[in-house]
Amino acid sequence: MNGPIVQATSLQKTYPLGRQKVEALKGIDMRLEQGEFAVLLGPSGAGKTTTLNLVGCLDRPSGGTLSVAGTEVFNGRSSLSEGRLDTMRREHIGLVFTEFFLIPTLTATENVALPMLWTGKPDRDRAVELLESVGLGHRLTHRPAELSGGEMQRVAIARSLVNDPGLLLADEPTGNLDTKTRDEIFAVLRKLNEERGLTVLVATHDHELAERFSRVIPIRDGRIAGGEHHDN
Repeated sequence: MNGPIVQATSLQKTYPLGRQKVEALKGIDMRLEQGEFAVLLGPSGAGKTTTLNLVGCLDRPSGGTLSVAGTEVFNGRSSLSEGRLDTMRREHIGLVFTEFFLIPTLTATENVALPMLWTGKPDRDRAVELLESVGLGHRLTHRPAELSGGEMQRVAIARSLVNDPGLLLADEPTGNLDTKTRDEIFAVLRKLNEERGLTVLVATHDHELAERFSRVIPIRDGRIAGGEHHDN
Protein backbone atom coordinates (compact mmCIF):
# COMPACT_ATOMS: atom_id res chain seq x y z
CA MET A 1 0.00 0.00 0.00
CA ASN A 2 1.32 3.44 -0.94
CA GLY A 3 0.59 6.61 1.02
CA PRO A 4 -0.60 7.08 4.59
CA ILE A 5 -2.51 4.36 6.41
CA VAL A 6 -4.91 7.01 7.78
CA GLN A 7 -5.83 10.31 6.12
CA ALA A 8 -8.57 12.43 7.70
CA THR A 9 -9.48 15.90 6.44
CA SER A 10 -11.99 18.19 8.20
CA LEU A 11 -13.43 15.08 9.85
CA GLN A 12 -16.63 15.78 11.77
CA LYS A 13 -18.99 13.79 13.93
CA THR A 14 -22.30 15.12 15.28
CA TYR A 15 -24.65 13.18 17.55
CA PRO A 16 -28.31 14.05 18.10
CA LEU A 17 -29.24 14.72 21.72
CA GLY A 18 -32.97 15.34 21.91
CA ARG A 19 -33.60 18.48 19.89
CA GLN A 20 -29.96 19.50 20.11
CA LYS A 21 -26.83 18.26 18.43
CA VAL A 22 -23.51 17.46 20.08
CA GLU A 23 -20.41 18.14 18.00
CA ALA A 24 -18.03 15.41 19.11
CA LEU A 25 -15.51 16.19 16.36
CA LYS A 26 -15.32 19.66 14.83
CA GLY A 27 -13.23 19.12 11.73
CA ILE A 28 -9.97 17.36 12.53
CA ASP A 29 -7.09 16.84 10.12
CA MET A 30 -4.87 13.83 10.80
CA ARG A 31 -2.37 11.88 8.72
CA LEU A 32 -0.86 8.67 10.04
CA GLU A 33 1.98 7.03 8.15
CA GLN A 34 2.57 3.30 8.03
CA GLY A 35 4.68 2.11 10.95
CA GLU A 36 3.99 5.09 13.22
CA PHE A 37 3.72 4.71 16.99
CA ALA A 38 1.33 7.50 17.91
CA VAL A 39 -1.00 8.55 20.71
CA LEU A 40 -4.09 10.74 20.87
CA LEU A 41 -3.81 12.62 24.16
CA GLY A 42 -6.70 14.46 25.76
CA PRO A 43 -9.12 14.59 28.69
CA SER A 44 -12.42 12.75 28.89
CA GLY A 45 -14.85 14.11 26.29
CA ALA A 46 -12.08 15.48 24.05
CA GLY A 47 -13.05 13.30 21.07
CA LYS A 48 -10.48 10.52 21.40
CA THR A 49 -12.91 7.60 21.33
CA THR A 50 -14.97 9.18 18.56
CA THR A 51 -11.83 9.54 16.44
CA LEU A 52 -10.84 5.90 17.00
CA ASN A 53 -14.39 4.73 16.23
CA LEU A 54 -14.35 6.56 12.90
CA VAL A 55 -10.83 5.46 11.93
CA GLY A 56 -11.70 1.93 13.07
CA CYS A 57 -14.79 1.88 10.79
CA LEU A 58 -17.08 1.34 13.79
CA ASP A 59 -19.01 4.54 13.07
CA ARG A 60 -19.60 6.92 10.18
CA PRO A 61 -18.43 10.55 9.99
CA SER A 62 -20.90 13.42 9.64
CA GLY A 63 -18.59 15.42 7.39
CA GLY A 64 -15.10 15.64 5.95
CA THR A 65 -13.16 12.85 4.27
CA LEU A 66 -11.52 9.72 5.60
CA SER A 67 -9.29 7.09 4.00
CA VAL A 68 -7.99 4.02 5.82
CA ALA A 69 -5.46 1.51 4.45
CA GLY A 70 -5.73 3.03 0.98
CA THR A 71 -9.53 2.86 0.84
CA GLU A 72 -11.81 5.89 0.82
CA VAL A 73 -14.19 5.25 3.70
CA PHE A 74 -16.08 8.55 3.55
CA ASN A 75 -15.87 11.43 1.10
CA GLY A 76 -18.32 13.96 2.52
CA ARG A 77 -21.23 12.63 0.48
CA SER A 78 -21.15 8.86 0.68
CA SER A 79 -19.77 6.13 2.90
CA LEU A 80 -18.86 2.49 2.48
CA SER A 81 -21.67 -0.01 3.02
CA GLU A 82 -21.90 -1.90 6.32
CA GLY A 83 -20.53 -4.96 4.59
CA ARG A 84 -17.49 -3.09 3.27
CA LEU A 85 -16.90 -1.47 6.67
CA ASP A 86 -16.98 -4.92 8.25
CA THR A 87 -14.45 -6.16 5.69
CA MET A 88 -12.19 -3.18 6.42
CA ARG A 89 -12.23 -3.96 10.13
CA ARG A 90 -11.61 -7.66 9.57
CA GLU A 91 -8.78 -7.28 7.05
CA HIS A 92 -6.94 -4.14 8.09
CA ILE A 93 -7.72 -3.05 11.67
CA GLY A 94 -7.09 -4.47 15.13
CA LEU A 95 -9.14 -3.04 18.00
CA VAL A 96 -8.30 -3.00 21.72
CA PHE A 97 -10.45 -1.40 24.43
CA THR A 98 -10.27 -0.55 28.14
CA GLU A 99 -12.54 -3.50 28.85
CA PHE A 100 -11.11 -6.79 27.66
CA PHE A 101 -14.33 -8.34 26.24
CA LEU A 102 -13.09 -11.90 26.72
CA ILE A 103 -15.47 -14.86 26.80
CA PRO A 104 -15.24 -16.17 30.39
CA THR A 105 -15.84 -19.82 29.48
CA LEU A 106 -13.07 -19.92 26.85
CA THR A 107 -9.34 -20.38 27.40
CA ALA A 108 -6.85 -17.70 26.36
CA THR A 109 -6.09 -19.66 23.19
CA GLU A 110 -9.78 -20.06 22.36
CA ASN A 111 -10.45 -16.35 22.96
CA VAL A 112 -7.65 -15.38 20.57
CA ALA A 113 -8.81 -17.86 17.93
CA LEU A 114 -12.42 -16.66 18.12
CA PRO A 115 -12.24 -14.03 15.30
CA MET A 116 -11.01 -16.74 12.94
CA LEU A 117 -14.41 -18.41 13.12
CA TRP A 118 -15.80 -15.58 10.96
CA THR A 119 -13.20 -16.29 8.28
CA GLY A 120 -13.82 -20.02 8.44
CA LYS A 121 -10.13 -20.68 9.11
CA PRO A 122 -9.64 -21.47 12.81
CA ASP A 123 -5.91 -21.89 13.46
CA ARG A 124 -4.89 -22.86 16.99
CA ASP A 125 -1.18 -22.67 16.13
CA ARG A 126 -1.53 -19.02 15.11
CA ALA A 127 -3.41 -18.22 18.33
CA VAL A 128 -0.62 -19.84 20.34
CA GLU A 129 2.03 -17.94 18.38
CA LEU A 130 0.31 -14.62 19.07
CA LEU A 131 -0.06 -15.36 22.78
CA GLU A 132 3.63 -16.22 22.93
CA SER A 133 4.44 -12.94 21.16
CA VAL A 134 2.75 -10.99 23.98
CA GLY A 135 4.42 -13.04 26.70
CA LEU A 136 1.58 -15.45 27.52
CA GLY A 137 2.96 -18.74 26.29
CA HIS A 138 2.55 -20.06 29.84
CA ARG A 139 -1.15 -19.13 30.07
CA LEU A 140 -2.56 -20.83 26.98
CA THR A 141 -5.18 -22.94 28.77
CA HIS A 142 -6.12 -20.40 31.45
CA ARG A 143 -9.56 -18.79 31.44
CA PRO A 144 -10.09 -15.05 32.10
CA ALA A 145 -10.95 -15.58 35.79
CA GLU A 146 -7.50 -17.16 36.23
CA LEU A 147 -5.67 -14.21 34.65
CA SER A 148 -4.62 -10.81 35.98
CA GLY A 149 -5.88 -7.59 34.40
CA GLY A 150 -2.63 -7.16 32.51
CA GLU A 151 -2.75 -10.73 31.26
CA MET A 152 -6.33 -10.31 30.07
CA GLN A 153 -5.31 -7.19 28.16
CA ARG A 154 -2.47 -9.13 26.55
CA VAL A 155 -4.99 -11.76 25.43
CA ALA A 156 -7.13 -8.97 23.97
CA ILE A 157 -4.11 -7.54 22.12
CA ALA A 158 -3.21 -10.98 20.75
CA ARG A 159 -6.82 -11.46 19.62
CA SER A 160 -6.75 -8.10 17.80
CA LEU A 161 -3.77 -9.31 15.74
CA VAL A 162 -5.20 -12.64 14.66
CA ASN A 163 -6.09 -11.48 11.13
CA ASP A 164 -2.74 -9.70 10.68
CA PRO A 165 -3.97 -6.08 10.54
CA GLY A 166 -1.74 -3.22 9.48
CA LEU A 167 -3.30 -0.81 11.98
CA LEU A 168 -3.87 -1.32 15.71
CA LEU A 169 -6.23 1.08 17.49
CA ALA A 170 -6.30 0.98 21.29
CA ASP A 171 -8.77 3.04 23.34
CA GLU A 172 -7.40 3.64 26.87
CA PRO A 173 -5.87 0.13 26.90
CA THR A 174 -4.22 0.76 30.28
CA GLY A 175 -7.12 2.67 31.85
CA ASN A 176 -8.00 -0.09 34.35
CA LEU A 177 -4.43 -1.15 35.13
CA ASP A 178 -1.92 -0.21 37.82
CA THR A 179 1.26 1.66 36.86
CA LYS A 180 3.50 -1.42 36.65
CA THR A 181 1.02 -3.31 34.49
CA ARG A 182 0.42 -0.20 32.39
CA ASP A 183 4.14 -0.09 31.61
CA GLU A 184 4.14 -3.78 30.68
CA ILE A 185 1.27 -3.27 28.21
CA PHE A 186 3.06 -0.27 26.73
CA ALA A 187 6.14 -2.45 26.23
CA VAL A 188 4.02 -5.03 24.39
CA LEU A 189 2.64 -2.36 22.04
CA ARG A 190 6.11 -0.92 21.43
CA LYS A 191 7.49 -4.38 20.63
CA LEU A 192 4.68 -5.04 18.13
CA ASN A 193 5.42 -1.70 16.48
CA GLU A 194 9.17 -2.24 16.28
CA GLU A 195 9.30 -5.94 15.41
CA ARG A 196 6.20 -6.30 13.21
CA GLY A 197 6.08 -2.79 11.74
CA LEU A 198 2.52 -2.51 13.06
CA THR A 199 1.06 1.00 12.95
CA VAL A 200 -0.24 1.81 16.45
CA LEU A 201 -2.62 4.60 17.48
CA VAL A 202 -3.53 4.72 21.17
CA ALA A 203 -5.99 7.05 22.90
CA THR A 204 -5.19 8.06 26.48
CA HIS A 205 -5.55 10.81 29.06
CA ASP A 206 -2.29 9.70 30.74
CA HIS A 207 0.33 12.38 30.03
CA GLU A 208 3.19 10.34 31.47
CA LEU A 209 2.37 7.39 29.24
CA ALA A 210 1.82 9.57 26.18
CA GLU A 211 5.31 11.07 26.35
CA ARG A 212 6.78 7.63 25.63
CA PHE A 213 5.22 7.45 22.18
CA SER A 214 7.05 8.58 19.05
CA ARG A 215 4.28 11.03 18.22
CA VAL A 216 1.82 12.79 20.50
CA ILE A 217 -1.35 14.22 18.93
CA PRO A 218 -3.17 16.45 21.45
CA ILE A 219 -6.94 16.59 21.11
CA ARG A 220 -9.34 18.83 23.02
CA ASP A 221 -12.97 19.85 22.56
CA GLY A 222 -13.27 17.90 19.32
CA ARG A 223 -10.26 19.53 17.68
CA ILE A 224 -6.62 18.63 17.23
CA ALA A 225 -4.90 21.05 19.59
CA GLY A 226 -1.56 22.78 19.19
CA GLY A 227 1.68 21.36 20.47
CA GLU A 228 1.93 18.12 18.46
CA HIS A 229 5.11 16.33 19.42
CA HIS A 230 7.36 14.07 17.34
CA ASP A 231 10.25 12.09 18.78
CA ASN A 232 12.63 11.79 15.85
